[in-house]
Amino acid sequence: MLKKRLYQCLSAAGLALAVGACKTPELVVKNESRNTPASYSTASAATRDSANTARVQWQQFFADPNLKSLIETALQHNQELNITLQEIEIARNEVRARSGEYLPFVGLGARADVEKVGRYTLQGATEEKVDIKEDHRTPDPLTNFQLGAFATWEVDIWHKLRNAKKSAALRYLASVEGKNFMVTNLIAEIANSYYELLALDNQLLIVKQNIGIQSNALELVKLQKESARATELAVKRFEAQVLHTKSLQYKLQQSITETENRLNYLAGRYPQPVARDDASFNNLVPTVLTAGMPTQLLSNRPDIRQAEQQLVAAKLDVKVARANFYPSLRLTSGIGLAAFNPALLVSTPESMLYSLGGDLVAPLFNRNGIKAAYSTANALQTQAVYRYEKTVLNAYMEVANQLSNIGNLEKSYDAKSKEVAALNQSVDISNSLFRSARAEYTEVLFTQREALESKFDLIETKMQQLHASVNVYRALGGGWQ
Repeated sequence: MLKKRLYQCLSAAGLALAVGACKTPELVVKNESRNTPASYSTASAATRDSANTARVQWQQFFADPNLKSLIETALQHNQELNITLQEIEIARNEVRARSGEYLPFVGLGARADVEKVGRYTLQGATEEKVDIKEDHRTPDPLTNFQLGAFATWEVDIWHKLRNAKKSAALRYLASVEGKNFMVTNLIAEIANSYYELLALDNQLLIVKQNIGIQSNALELVKLQKESARATELAVKRFEAQVLHTKSLQYKLQQSITETENRLNYLAGRYPQPVARDDASFNNLVPTVLTAGMPTQLLSNRPDIRQAEQQLVAAKLDVKVARANFYPSLRLTSGIGLAAFNPALLVSTPESMLYSLGGDLVAPLFNRNGIKAAYSTANALQTQAVYRYEKTVLNAYMEVANQLSNIGNLEKSYDAKSKEVAALNQSVDISNSLFRSARAEYTEVLFTQREALESKFDLIETKMQQLHASVNVYRALGGGWQ
């Protein structure tokens, strides 16, 4: 009766310990919001369409063959992109490692050792007292040879190891999406730098044309000075204007060199001339874009997809951390041959040995480390939620800003074109009036400077239009397909 009660008490205590070990602390779990506005408020009627430019491959989006060649070179040789590809390989290897953790670990081994038993040890004293025939005594010293297979296996009762493997797989997919996002940004950066280079070429051409115009005006004012129709002051002012424009020419040449080198760097090659047709710049027309619906960003933008994969992985990490509170079952086994003489190893079944064991262990006391890891995993999951929501919000803002930019730049370009036309006429008029002494030389100088600045601004606006078109394409998630 007493023994029965003792067993009952021990069973109850064991059950209480198991229940206490499996109890996990309560944590506040935050879920992500996937709500997005129905449309882009800044989009024009032309861009409000269920069709989405992000689905267009970059080979079709860009028509310039020189730009396509640059992009193709960069996708093969850009060092930053190649570094990212190796990070993907690292993530793939992590998945392989996690996949093997919930399978049995099996190894083959061989062992040889020798042992001299002391006379005053338990084994030595026992053999001395027991009457053992000489030919049956344990060899002294004792040698031992073993050959066999050994296996260990943690039974994945709570799917802790499987969830860890799934988490690693999701992070691998996230690294792939990170590479796709880098491709999108790389293509956009190359296109923007290429258009900037074309703009600088055209600005340099305008500067050289203005140097010719201003040099002619300088010669004219020198002739007028000889005939006492102009002063030395006018000559110096015109001369200063020519020198100022030449200085601007050298600055532009330096900017062209730096932009070319930036393109070469992105293409993963040393400085060399960048093939381009600068005469085609003024004929370039920004691509007509369709922005689609904001909900399409969730599937088109690689950075959103990356944040989503990382979020799901973080949720699995919480499950893995929670499983540490539960008992874990570990099985061990071994089979092989053992003998004190190598010649006896093949003498079966006498030399055979095998073992089979299991451990069921659950944390009971001092679980602060497990609680801390669980709390940290939950905090990281909450952090991933905020990061996902931030990425979605940022993507929407980028598209909305660039769509608004396209509309405003189109109006700005129209107004700037009219300004350039008016100032070109004013240059001709001012020169004509100056020749007939009906205008001051300062009017000619100011008109020429304003005309030059307006032409620069017109090219700058054209470049910004092309940039906005590329940036919308990037913001929508295009370029990586």
